[in-house]
Amino acid sequence: MRTTLTIDNDVLERARAISVELRTPFKKVINEALRAGLDHVRQPAKGRRYKTKPHAMGLKAGRNINNIQELLAQIEGEDSR
Repeated sequence: MRTTLTIDNDVLERARAISVELRTPFKKVINEALRAGLDHVRQPAKGRRYKTKPHAMGLKAGRNINNIQELLAQIEGEDSR
């Protein structure tokens, strides 16, 4: 089937270069590239899981993690007593 497409210049140049390099018809290079690209569009790349490394920061002197409201008050600069 014939159709008209607008192809960006950089894509056109790469396709022509590959066609010359492989001594393959331009039409075949374009069709193979489109097939590969369409398969990629249907199955997006899997993202890597984000990992964090824990870092022991300790607790400042005078802070008590057993009473969260008091700890938050101290951090925010309020006097909870």
